[in-house]
Amino acid sequence: MGKYLIAPSLLSADFARLGEEAEKIIKAGGDLLHLDVMDNHYVPNLTVGPLVCEALIKYGIKAPIDVHLMTNPVDSLIVDFAKAGATNITFHPECSDHIDRSLALIRQHGCKAGLAINPATSLNYLDYVLDKVDLILMMSVNPGFGGQQFIPMTLEKLKKARALIDKSGKNIRLAIDGGIKIDNIGEVAKAGADMFIAGSAIFTQPDYARVIQAMRQELEKVN
Repeated sequence: MGKYLIAPSLLSADFARLGEEAEKIIKAGGDLLHLDVMDNHYVPNLTVGPLVCEALIKYGIKAPIDVHLMTNPVDSLIVDFAKAGATNITFHPECSDHIDRSLALIRQHGCKAGLAINPATSLNYLDYVLDKVDLILMMSVNPGFGGQQFIPMTLEKLKKARALIDKSGKNIRLAIDGGIKIDNIGEVAKAGADMFIAGSAIFTQPDYARVIQAMRQELEKVN
């Protein structure tokens, strides 16, 4: 995979045609599929479970599946999604009694491990787990709904997270999720992100490939 990854969020897809939508978005240039898992407990909405992940793979999806757990608790779902074929599994530190153990559990089941940081959540959670993290997901909206507006203060947190990663010398992806679109993706990349989750900005448009191409053109302008 290249320097920058675009991960279309299936939360904004047509769920009546989810397999077809997933196939279409990968053909349009998406690097991996982002699956938002909400439990109507940690966040207000209820979305999908491991069976949907498994169904996408059975449908024939070969692209990596990036699972974002917005659930409390997380450990049992980590195991279930790993068995269902997830590539990456990311959770929120507020949802685990033992963050270190949950991260280790993800890797033990053959997946890449991620930690999601909400807009008002401290980066201090990362201080002692960078050796167990493959992905840091910075939320630029409060989790639970698609189609929200980007929170500008996230840019400063992104810069700090990028500095942490660079100082560690580790190969850790820095993803951003929430309000990402053509007109801000370049600025977000300059702040340090290298993986971009976008849902409504892509799926509300008739030509998915055109949107993804426009995003890549903006990313090409970033030094």
